[in-house]
Amino acid sequence: MSGPVGTFCLVLHSHLPWLAHHGRWPVGEEWLYQAWAHSYLPVVDVVSRLASEGRQDLLTLGVTPVLAAQLDDPYCLRGLHDWLGGWLLRAHEAAPRLPDLAAHEHRAAAAALTDFETRWRHGASPVLRGLADAGAMELLGGPATHPFGPLLLPEVRAFALETGLADQTLRTGTRPAGIWAPECGYTPGMEDGYAAAGVRRFLVDGPALRGVTAFGRTVGTSDVVAFGRDLDVTYRVWSPRSGYPGGRDYRDFHTFDHASGLKPSRVTGKSVAPEAKQPYDPERAAAAVARDAADFVSVVRERLAGLRDQHGRPALTVAAFDTELFGHWWHEGPAWLEAVLRALPEAGVRVTTLRGATDAGLVGAPVDLPPSSWGSGKDWRVWAGEQVADIVALNDQVQKTLVSSTAPGRARDPLRDALAQEALLALSSDWAFMVSKDSAAGYARDRARTHAGHVEELAGLLAGGRRGAAARRIAHWAATPFGSVDSRGLAG
Repeated sequence: MSGPVGTFCLVLHSHLPWLAHHGRWPVGEEWLYQAWAHSYLPVVDVVSRLASEGRQDLLTLGVTPVLAAQLDDPYCLRGLHDWLGGWLLRAHEAAPRLPDLAAHEHRAAAAALTDFETRWRHGASPVLRGLADAGAMELLGGPATHPFGPLLLPEVRAFALETGLADQTLRTGTRPAGIWAPECGYTPGMEDGYAAAGVRRFLVDGPALRGVTAFGRTVGTSDVVAFGRDLDVTYRVWSPRSGYPGGRDYRDFHTFDHASGLKPSRVTGKSVAPEAKQPYDPERAAAAVARDAADFVSVVRERLAGLRDQHGRPALTVAAFDTELFGHWWHEGPAWLEAVLRALPEAGVRVTTLRGATDAGLVGAPVDLPPSSWGSGKDWRVWAGEQVADIVALNDQVQKTLVSSTAPGRARDPLRDALAQEALLALSSDWAFMVSKDSAAGYARDRARTHAGHVEELAGLLAGGRRGAAARRIAHWAATPFGSVDSRGLAG
């Protein structure tokens, strides 16, 4: 057969909960600024440089509305600028003790500052919109605050999705036709809600398609296409046991020089104690990037060749990751991405977006999907298990209060809009995830309870006709992400 051996789609999911004004360190705004500096800036820079060479349809990028709001927020933009300056100062201070590392970090921090000051000072949306409009990538949307959809009331699920899609339309000028379903969560019937909202494609995890991910599949009787992560390909990178980021020559994420906060060591070995790890060597890391990029290209090509033989025509593989893996967790990840995106076409693999795959007809027969997610067990246990029963109960009450507090009307009501926004923040899937994974569980529970408490307090004041008191209470709450939440959407 002539032509490409098959099609590769890279999908990146960028998401953090609303962190501004809710703590600084170790969980809070520091989390946002680290991910922004080490992942969002360099990953977008890779896309921009490849696009400047005339390359198109490089990848599919999801930026959740709650993250996009922070990447455009003046307070967060000032905070990142300060953080980048602090990174540069930390590199200077480390120079007498760690000269090689300090020089490496100085170059990285200076480049990030220049990039931010020349392209990002007015927010992420102009940058992303320019790349999407130029055809370099496809932007995905999603529900406003990344709630776990299967556990939402149908009307709340529809409201969260519409709020998120409308927000992205305001930011980028185009209503997204594809979404990364939060946590790849699915329950039968969700495709009908997607179709009603104008969503034409979404992501599920590979096991939801019983591992048959060679083509997108329309779901049920709808024309909405589900694309599944090909775990055989994705886990070549994102596997805690054997993924590339654990390679001995890459920078170790967990080992710190505590005086500067910089990371001076390479992985060295999985069982090597932090104090015994070897110094980080950028040249060794660059050689590892080249080696692992070549290996991944070989894996993709072999996978697609096998699928072509199996199905009798060129097929598809979708590798999907959290964006924060590239640069934040895996320091060399952006360089690896660039090497892979350059090498795949040379190896006879077509690289495109989910939209491009759909337009190329890489869609198979309809399928009925089971309840699923990409979490532990590929079911709902992370967000609905016994360990988060308190958050599940809290979310149920938040939804009931939200629905019962909604009043139809011609004019917007800023107080009810504020109630809806606090409800959406309470319903973020992050809180249950952090508890289930025992990752800052106390912070997560506090955040969920704080937002849920605001919902109940505001609902009580509105029910009692105490609008003045409600407005005064809202004025004392931390700033919130959206200015466009319209609670009238819940009233039908």
